[in-house]
Amino acid sequence: MTPPLLSILSGGLLALTIATTAALQAESRLTKIQRRGHLTCGVDPVVAGFAEVDKDGHYRGLDVDVCRAVAAAIFGSSDKIAFVKVQSVTDFLGNADIDIVSRRLTWELRREQPLGLLFGPITFYDGQGFLVSKRLGVRSARQLAGQDICVAGGTFFELNLGAFFETNRLALEKTVLESEYAFDEIADRLTKGTCRVYTADVSQLGAIRSRLSRPADFDILREHISREPLAPLVRADDPQFFTIVRWTIVALVNAEELGVTAANVDAMLKSTNADIQRLLGVLPGNGKALGLSESWARDAIKALGNYGEMFDRNVGRNSPIKLDRGLNNLSTAGGLMYAPPLR
Repeated sequence: MTPPLLSILSGGLLALTIATTAALQAESRLTKIQRRGHLTCGVDPVVAGFAEVDKDGHYRGLDVDVCRAVAAAIFGSSDKIAFVKVQSVTDFLGNADIDIVSRRLTWELRREQPLGLLFGPITFYDGQGFLVSKRLGVRSARQLAGQDICVAGGTFFELNLGAFFETNRLALEKTVLESEYAFDEIADRLTKGTCRVYTADVSQLGAIRSRLSRPADFDILREHISREPLAPLVRADDPQFFTIVRWTIVALVNAEELGVTAANVDAMLKSTNADIQRLLGVLPGNGKALGLSESWARDAIKALGNYGEMFDRNVGRNSPIKLDRGLNNLSTAGGLMYAPPLR
């Protein structure tokens, strides 16, 4: 028979264990991140301009900056972050410590509801395109009829290519390559002229072109034959954290719309524009609504710049990738990027 005192102690320990487990289960993602002291971001550092890591272990790229902006919004510092390699959605689902994945993932229906996941706002409007030698004088995909097109075999790129040429009744000639990620091999073929046209997502084409000895000899056609909206991915079980991710990205776009940059963000605190005042927390309320400091958006902008600055630095005109902004321009410049009201 169990002595009464031991029984009481055992019961107390059991109750404490149950209470602690329940508290941990109920802990919000934001609280977990704050308690841990850093944001954990899943990336795939293989495509220059989006995510890569140098010999010193420093991560950079547009996908990386998206995560750094969220860290800055939460902590006031973009350095309070840890990166984890994530090659698939399965990797994310298998590691509960990863808070967000930012790795050139296309927003797709069956990656959300069936898996208990949610995509944040689109950070890059991608799509399958063509990297073409200027010597061909080609300006549209239809002009590629009869031209030998290099494509990675067994990929959606090969399927999309076949579907596009069949739908448009065009003669397709193709050379099938082994891997879409053998960037050095693909670049070598383009340099030697054994491939004069290569098709993949534009995000990859820019990275491949940057490896060429004469990148100016190749154009990326403006025409896309698929739609691949890229967005960060979070779990659907925490609406607060999803909202933080969503509005952090929105704030970066809004900052570009309003002319707020990393360089002038402090000076803009004196602006009399109510939209700028709300963005930067001069008019309070947005930070409280998110469970963050009122300086959350200001901290993110100061650390990373606005969306346009992030784009230009990583994949645009100020980078080796030099992609046209195209659909990623603000709506006022003919693109698809605009921010809902921060109020």
